Amino acid sequence: MRRFLYSGIVAFVLSGSGAVLAQSAYSTDELVEFYINSIDMGMTRGICIGTPQECEKPVVPPGLDMRVTFELDSADLTVEAQKNLAVFAQMMQDERLEIARFVVEGHTDARGTDDYNVGLSEARAIAVKNFLTGLGVSEERLSSIGLGKSKPRTGDEFDPENRRVELRIDLR
Repeated sequence: MRRFLYSGIVAFVLSGSGAVLAQSAYSTDELVEFYINSIDMGMTRGICIGTPQECEKPVVPPGLDMRVTFELDSADLTVEAQKNLAVFAQMMQDERLEIARFVVEGHTDARGTDDYNVGLSEARAIAVKNFLTGLGVSEERLSSIGLGKSKPRTGDEFDPENRRVELRIDLR
């Protein structure tokens, strides 16, 4: 028996998918509608009876590119990132998403050592988490992790687009 809802990519910069919806600013209503329509807001419990292909994990829906990126060697949120996160924090207040929990994933480009990049990516994820909790998002709804340079967004591992934070829904 499995108890999970596969992570829907939720926000922020997706790693390399052309299906990303890029836009300079989203309204709270647009974000709520995206998440309501993209994921199952209930918990999945059950046993799959069928072929391995029929029981595979669900396809992850496309994400929203909300431009939460960072300068080189920095975990400081840019003004643009703060504006986008403020809209995201408002979305989190919508009662239709009250059970949604999010994993804040920090990423880096390939500059620096593996240990340094993991530490920097953790600092980026914590900066976003702290900013969101400062705007009233419950800390229990957010967890953070640093993934370093392990999941670049683009084919060029040194591309500044790889310095980012992604948020994923996690209802486990």
